[in-house]
Amino acid sequence: MSQPYSIGTVGTPWGTSEKQSWLQAQSMKRSYDADVVTKILELSARFNVSQYGSLSYEHRVFDLFAIQSPNWTTDKKTILITGGVHGYETSGVHGALEFLEQYGNHYSETFNLIVLPCLSPWGYETINRWNPDAIDPNRSFFNGSPAQESKLAADYLAQFQNNIICHIDLHETTDTDNSEFRPALAARDGITNHNWNIPDGFYLVGHTQKPEPNFQKSIIDEVAKVTHIAPADENKQLIGVPIEQEGVINYDGTKLGLCMGVTDAPYVTTTEAYPDSLKATPQSCIDGQVAAIKGALNYLVNLR
Repeated sequence: MSQPYSIGTVGTPWGTSEKQSWLQAQSMKRSYDADVVTKILELSARFNVSQYGSLSYEHRVFDLFAIQSPNWTTDKKTILITGGVHGYETSGVHGALEFLEQYGNHYSETFNLIVLPCLSPWGYETINRWNPDAIDPNRSFFNGSPAQESKLAADYLAQFQNNIICHIDLHETTDTDNSEFRPALAARDGITNHNWNIPDGFYLVGHTQKPEPNFQKSIIDEVAKVTHIAPADENKQLIGVPIEQEGVINYDGTKLGLCMGVTDAPYVTTTEAYPDSLKATPQSCIDGQVAAIKGALNYLVNLR
């Protein structure tokens, strides 16, 4: 159990004033426009870039972008890649962009590609899990969502729903999950916080309703070529969940409102890099995300 959070009263959910205090404590630490939008616009020479919405927060407007493969045809199955649902999870954003840069044209010969590289740009800039309303976008993919990040993405993706075969959602698990985000969540909701064991390495979260273990294994095998896979703890668990196989656990992504449940795709996975590992570098985490996408797509190519 962690120490009480700095905002609010233990055991009492936050009201408007506590949420405002939390928001006032946040600050810009990096630039979405310089780090992300610049790269998206560079890719527009090779891919179709469109704006699917915008967010107005703190006197700022953040444009949201989707990137599609140029040779789109209705006879190809569609692959969805999402990053930055939690804006602070850096390698998910840059892994999505680097995949397109290195391999997008190759895989677009076989598949239609849709990439939403950064769903939560305010979270990217302030290095946050939540949006400014203290809402977690990755628990908000459901009808009537209070998170604009989730609603705008879901509304945009609805037009492709019938043809999406695979969704790869790129995430990280970090030490700040225990030092900041889980304590903040407990304070916000007026509950007791119990930190979890942070896995040292890369792992996957499959969907309990469609686990597809061979698909997940293909991803793990590819990622293991570039970075280390998280070992299970002494209870044969990762983040408190029993492992399904090496480096893989399962959540009910639809019930929990996770981004992985936003489509009816039969093949879904959420990646989790660990950037705070002594064995990791920012680039190795990006490499792991790129490898995860390749592992997923190579598996699907071989099914054809």
